[in-house]
Amino acid sequence: MTATAPAPPPVTEAPTGAAPTSLAPTIRGLWRRGRWYLAFLAALLIGAVAVTSLGQNHRYPPLDPRSYDGDGAHAVVALLERQGLKAEFTTDPTGSPAGPDTLVLPEPDLLDPAQLRAVAAAGHRRLVLIAPGPTALTALAPGIRMSEEDGGLPYASDRSTTPDCSLAEATRAGSAHLGGMLYTSGSRGQGCYPRGHGYPLVSAQTGDGGGDVIVLGSGAFLQNERLAEDGDAALALGLLGSQPRLTWHLPDYSAPLAEGEGTKTFDDYLPSGWHWAYDQLVVAAVLAALWRGRRLGPVVSEDLPVVVRASETTEGRARLYRRAKARGRAAEALRSAAAHRLAPALGVPLQAGAPDADALCAAVADRLPGRPAGDVRALLFGPPPTDDAALLRLADDLDALERQVRNP
Repeated sequence: MTATAPAPPPVTEAPTGAAPTSLAPTIRGLWRRGRWYLAFLAALLIGAVAVTSLGQNHRYPPLDPRSYDGDGAHAVVALLERQGLKAEFTTDPTGSPAGPDTLVLPEPDLLDPAQLRAVAAAGHRRLVLIAPGPTALTALAPGIRMSEEDGGLPYASDRSTTPDCSLAEATRAGSAHLGGMLYTSGSRGQGCYPRGHGYPLVSAQTGDGGGDVIVLGSGAFLQNERLAEDGDAALALGLLGSQPRLTWHLPDYSAPLAEGEGTKTFDDYLPSGWHWAYDQLVVAAVLAALWRGRRLGPVVSEDLPVVVRASETTEGRARLYRRAKARGRAAEALRSAAAHRLAPALGVPLQAGAPDADALCAAVADRLPGRPAGDVRALLFGPPPTDDAALLRLADDLDALERQVRNP
């Protein structure tokens, strides 16, 4: 008794009027997938702008006596005021009254020549020049020159150095962090904290009035974060506290430098808050990369848990073709498979992996005398079907052709 194989389930065609399923991304789908990323980015930008806006009004330039930041100089002024010294801040050094006072000039080359002459004629008991260039040295400290003009190094890094001079304030302070621009002392001055053939601190007398000028290559030892190191505090109090009144000039950093003193870079024109915002974006990008990396995990290889039958693979590919409405691709796959099966049966050789179309059609026509070669060519190499019904007819016709060729 021969068992009869169960009949395959009937294939139900999709209704002709069914709405097509598109694989193209829609605006709604993109919004649903990316809304949380957009919200996070918007919150990050709002936070960066808020931090920049709030902090911009309270940000002072380096070495500003009003600044509590690490690069500010409020601490040394507070110590001097605690000792009874009167401190004043001014934006016009020519308007400060002369007398027994100390005038501090950061970046004195920002002053124009008329202002430099007025400061020189004011008769201050002590002038403290921080990082002056040739123009300011000529007007306020004659005899002191840049070290590079005499073949020495123009600049030295800040580091702890012994004074190695007879200046009273330096000998009391001992080692301190000095560096920056280097100068030569000339015949009327003396240099302290030597670095090669130059000095980051030079003291010289100014005329017969008993005043003096202190030239500093850098004001780093006056900053809040450096004041507690070595003898920095003692040196700062000694240099700035020798007179009962201290006048600190607040320079206008937007003013152009004197000719030959240097040029501003692109970073000089960026608000300081934007650097903080950029750092935030970098940190956020790194955290996002780590988060996505942990979510996806490392790439691993593993065996398939089940064996997929060939029929399931064929059905799955057919469904993909149907969903994408790729009738042309499906018809091409059916025709190519039929041609590859017919060629060995008819003795037609393969050329470049495919049988010659003319030879195959002629061989089929010879095998089936009632089937013209033109009909065979239209069936095996014709245009793609225009709808699903035509695709089904093509599949049935190819099946029938194979059966006829094998059983003429």
